Amino acid sequence: MIRGLTALALFCLVCGRAAAQVVLLSPELHGDLSYDLATGEAVLKNHPRVTYGSTLITADEIHYNQTLNLVTGIGAFTVTAGSQRLLADRGTYNLVTGVFTLTNLRAGEPPYYIQGASATGTRTRMTITDAVVTYNDPGAFAPTLTASQLTYEPGHSVTGASGHLGLGDLELFPLPRFSESLEVPLISRITGRAGYRRSLGAFVDLGLHLPVLPGLNLGGDVGVFTARGLLAGPGGDYLFQSGDDTAAGRFSSGFIHDYGDRKTDLLNRPIPADRGYFEWSHQQTIGDRLTLTGQFNWWKDSDVLRDFRSNQFYPVQQPDSFLEGDYAGDNYYLSAFTRLDPNNFEIVQQRLPEIRFDLLPTPIGGGIYERFNSGYAALREDSLFSGPTLRSDRFDAYYALERPIAATDWLTLTPVAGGRLTYYANATGGRSDYTRWLGEVGLDANLRASAIFDYRNDLWGINGLRHLLTPRISYRYIPEADRGQQYIPPIDRTVFSTNLEPLDLGSIRNIDQLHGTNTLRLGLDNLLQTRDAQYGSRDLVSLNLASDFNFSTKPGQRRWSDVYTEFSLTPARWLKFDLYQRLSPRTLKMHELNTGLELTDNDWWSLKLSTVYLQEQLEEYYVDYERRLNEVWRAFALVRYDARAGRWDEMAYGLRQNLRNTWNIRYELSWNQGNRRESSFGMSIAVDLIRF
Repeated sequence: MIRGLTALALFCLVCGRAAAQVVLLSPELHGDLSYDLATGEAVLKNHPRVTYGSTLITADEIHYNQTLNLVTGIGAFTVTAGSQRLLADRGTYNLVTGVFTLTNLRAGEPPYYIQGASATGTRTRMTITDAVVTYNDPGAFAPTLTASQLTYEPGHSVTGASGHLGLGDLELFPLPRFSESLEVPLISRITGRAGYRRSLGAFVDLGLHLPVLPGLNLGGDVGVFTARGLLAGPGGDYLFQSGDDTAAGRFSSGFIHDYGDRKTDLLNRPIPADRGYFEWSHQQTIGDRLTLTGQFNWWKDSDVLRDFRSNQFYPVQQPDSFLEGDYAGDNYYLSAFTRLDPNNFEIVQQRLPEIRFDLLPTPIGGGIYERFNSGYAALREDSLFSGPTLRSDRFDAYYALERPIAATDWLTLTPVAGGRLTYYANATGGRSDYTRWLGEVGLDANLRASAIFDYRNDLWGINGLRHLLTPRISYRYIPEADRGQQYIPPIDRTVFSTNLEPLDLGSIRNIDQLHGTNTLRLGLDNLLQTRDAQYGSRDLVSLNLASDFNFSTKPGQRRWSDVYTEFSLTPARWLKFDLYQRLSPRTLKMHELNTGLELTDNDWWSLKLSTVYLQEQLEEYYVDYERRLNEVWRAFALVRYDARAGRWDEMAYGLRQNLRNTWNIRYELSWNQGNRRESSFGMSIAVDLIRF
């Protein structure tokens, strides 16, 4: 047996050509060598292989033609270059040009598997005949793309014509032309639900998006509900990229003539039989400075998604429709924002549009920083019943100066002075317009202290402790902020919130319904950290407290506000606890308490316990548990208890199945109590394509 370069040298001597050829890179031949005088080729057997730079070629038998730089492989032919590998029954490969011809090709890149009767081309672009592209491992339930001929560009796309999408060997949907990115699944979205609920009857609900153009997938959703009717509508998604520019979005819709028990909407109005919805979302970047974001949500009635597509309803129960463009300058932002009201069951502060300029804090000398923002808004609010329509054309500008003073290494004082001008072109109270001037003065003070403790605990992974303590004091005085209230259309008004409101005049959003401010805010931030075993530091405990003292009060307001507490405990990666609390300092009565405890054991199980308490409104308890049984099956349970009503509002139990790492199947039984639209019992099976 002659190996390596020795075999090549002997072969060149036999041919008598070694002196006549100048080869920049010589291949290495390994295996038992013989010479075919009829063809002038070297023949390698007994586990032969050819190495040419980073390319490795193996086969049961290899023929090498030095004149043509051509390798011919017979039986189990493989070409490996870096992470790319081509397998075939036989084929040829040109060592210099990289051009090949293959029979019975097998290739791919996770999660795709590609096979074909023959292939020609190079490692960057090849044409495959009688091709089958499989998403994940081949099998009866695997999504497939078949075509008599397609072009495969590894790492990028497959393109062609006269193809079909299907499952396994079953061809379901014709594709006259296709160009599919390998960065997304062959079928960009396929979903399925089936089951029974008394309010819907037995149902089957299917969704499918198919590639029709590069970056564009179209299809729709079709649901059959035996107690309600047929719900169907088009849908799609898109992703276009050009350099640094990207545009992505999706839309869905559904329309039904509902002959079932429709009940009433949020406003206690009868829901009509003809129902429908259309939803669209869009995100786009143009260069590195301009972004566009938009949503449009039209619902014929307030409960059409809740009744038929609850998985879309519960994450966003109040639909919003807006379009916003933002341009980021070197030290400023310019934005245009439009909010619409396509529905008739909610009050929306429409902006038609709002144009805004924001200058970031900018030094102007002497350690002084300026802040500025201004904007114009055309506002409108339609009444749901017989009330008046509110309109307002408003110009608003804010300017402030601040001067940080480092009194010591641990204390920073920042005096603030600013003013806000607001002009209303559509005033009320007998005036055609109204101008309001407001001023503010204030002070922000931050004290920073820290301590380091040499403490170790191997059980909790603690390697030293660092305590960061930051007391904060903020004061704002904004006199006569409520003057002229009778002339201002109250569109941007005060809304219910359980959080502390912004103190800074330039940050207040309810500028159409202001009240005088003479408030001192006290805060205390605590953070306990340890060294992270991988990088930097890891937060163990966080405790933040804040409360306001009002020197002057508005109606319904007390001198001392509630004490707000945020607490987070993460002593280990498998344990996390969060708490948010509002407590009256006068009566020590708790007004709000939200908690969450999460325990995990790597990938085997997780347990989430949470509570929601809001005085005289809510007191609910949640349990969310999931247990991995094996590589295929997981069990889950979800329980929600309403302590005020004394009932189990929601209970759901079921299994999740991973089918061949391609499909995620959810089997669920659920029970509901309370005054709900959903019926008390339901069972369902949901199918979704696993995405990598």
